[in-house]
Amino acid sequence: MVLNYIWIAFFLIAFVVGLIRLAFGGDLSVFPAMMESTFDSAKMAFEISIGLTGVLSLWLGVMKIGEKGGVVNALAKMLSPVFTRLFPEIPKGHPVSGSIFMNIAANMLGLDNAATPLGLKAMEQLQTLNKRPDTASNPMIMFLVLNTSGLTLIPVSILTYRAQMGAAQPTDIFIPILLATFCSTLAGVVITSLFQRINLFNRTLLLTLGGMCLLVSAIVWGFTQMDKEQMNVVSASTANILLMTIIVSFILAGIRHKVNVYDSFIEGAKEGFQTAVRIIPYLVAILVAIGVFRASGAMDAIIGALKWIVEQLGVNANFVEALPTALMKPLSGSGARGMMVDAMTTYGADSFVGRLSCIFQGSTDTTFYILAVYFGSVGIRYSRHAVACGLLADLSGIVSAIFIAYFFFG
Repeated sequence: MVLNYIWIAFFLIAFVVGLIRLAFGGDLSVFPAMMESTFDSAKMAFEISIGLTGVLSLWLGVMKIGEKGGVVNALAKMLSPVFTRLFPEIPKGHPVSGSIFMNIAANMLGLDNAATPLGLKAMEQLQTLNKRPDTASNPMIMFLVLNTSGLTLIPVSILTYRAQMGAAQPTDIFIPILLATFCSTLAGVVITSLFQRINLFNRTLLLTLGGMCLLVSAIVWGFTQMDKEQMNVVSASTANILLMTIIVSFILAGIRHKVNVYDSFIEGAKEGFQTAVRIIPYLVAILVAIGVFRASGAMDAIIGALKWIVEQLGVNANFVEALPTALMKPLSGSGARGMMVDAMTTYGADSFVGRLSCIFQGSTDTTFYILAVYFGSVGIRYSRHAVACGLLADLSGIVSAIFIAYFFFG
């Protein structure tokens, strides 16, 4: 229901802004630009879905091997003490716990192509436990928020963009991103737990959160001991080695359990193709709405208004120029990436705005894209508090990113 109102608002606001630009500014190009964006966005949505087909087939095939080889069940048992408290409605030892873990691990390593199919697989398994198939369940919403909060330990793509844009030290935003994304994820878990009345003050969850804090601290310390070249090499190598290790481990587990590995892979790959086709309408809907909103100039108007308000309050408004990346990130990953590159091009890769844009890009994930794809893949129509929790986690990440950027670079 919330998505319905948001989707309508994108078009109505864009239309009103377009009329204002035409009537008072004589801008004859605004409506052609808006209509062109609908075609471009629809085409992009289809291309994204088709592009996902191969990746979905690959990873759902690998996951099927893991399922039959017992790896997913083993992960589920290992994570059961934590997941039974964070996801109290998931039966103890259910295979979806392993799928959720694999998805979160892929996100933490910045492996977006691997994370999406693993997440879709987890969502399909969660749907089998859902008593109301058209309505998001509590575990679905918690899982979605864990994705939208964007916990990332190794932001390889952002480091690569900074290097391409001529940053003197592309890795100087690594620690700020790590801190900001941790804040957004922690906030997302707490906010969703409040909505779902989950008690976080128990020994297991407190030890887990404390362990995560220690892990983040250890990673931060380890990377601060390296120069920028070492950091880039270690980040990329670690991600790729772990990814290949997962594939080989699943295959070996399948062999150990006398599974026909090839047939299992084909079975899972077929599911990947079907999933890619199912999400096309949902992607078209959300990306077209975002494209129209951008083309109308509504986004620029929002940024201009925010800057004026901040300046009237007497607050340093340096961060406002980077806000397009933050505001676009919940809507479109590629759009936010474009905003980040534009900020570095306009202001410089080593400027405050350029660096803050990179921190925004790494601190949260594409809330509406994830919501449309994940919920759309299983036919969820009513998202309940998913949008509110996801956006509040995004807001926490944005606010944290601003303070952290001023602390490191202000």
